[in-house]
Amino acid sequence: MRLADSHCHLNYKGLAEQQGEILGRARETGVVAMLNIATRESEWDAVQATAERERDVWATVGIHPHEADDHPEVDTEKLVKRAAHPRIVGIGESGLDYYYDHSDRERQQVSFRAHLAACRETGLPIVVHTRNAEEDTARILREEMGKGAFPGVIHCFTASAEFAEIALDLGFYISISGIVTFKNAKDLQAVAATLPADRLLIETDAPFLAPVPHRGKTGEPAFVADTCRFLANLRGEDADALAEKTRENFHTLFAKTRSSRS
Repeated sequence: MRLADSHCHLNYKGLAEQQGEILGRARETGVVAMLNIATRESEWDAVQATAERERDVWATVGIHPHEADDHPEVDTEKLVKRAAHPRIVGIGESGLDYYYDHSDRERQQVSFRAHLAACRETGLPIVVHTRNAEEDTARILREEMGKGAFPGVIHCFTASAEFAEIALDLGFYISISGIVTFKNAKDLQAVAATLPADRLLIETDAPFLAPVPHRGKTGEPAFVADTCRFLANLRGEDADALAEKTRENFHTLFAKTRSSRS
């Protein structure tokens, strides 16, 4: 089984202190590609450094919607400049979070549009975080797509089947996290079972959302194998084949990874 963890936070507390051991366990489990996601500007140097050091790790640059209020200076130009680095393969995570409202909603939207403009300019995919904000997320994606197409993924998908259709119609990929293994995730399981195989990614969002049978533990990229096996069973597919397909999807979406694949 050769897997890609399309979304993790290797420099977050809980993983950063033992990054070498975390990466070792991931590789032993068959994880051959990991995308280390930035959520605030202060992380950019660290995620880039990890990607420079580890051949099977790449990075993104972006501002999480929770952090939008604290980063008014991070505009399209700043994102584009940093994304020129060969190990930076995506923009984000960015989007809208109306569940916690840690940042002003208008400010979140301004930041989100700046990230999408950076995607148009660079051709890199957007990594979208959306929670309790389906309508505005869909509206902004459609409006910005009207100015010029860009690739992207809805990360840690927990939204409705209707939103999944919108994302797919826009050409987006959908990434499934360990949440799909939870007993109370019946709606998500129903959506995940029907997603087209060529638009599907798998992620851990480590150190968060450890899947069954690891619930309650600190999440890590090795656990993407558990999510893959659960998802394969849910879809009536072979786990090795699903691992292979989602890994290839990862390299298709994050095309800059192709030039330095492990």
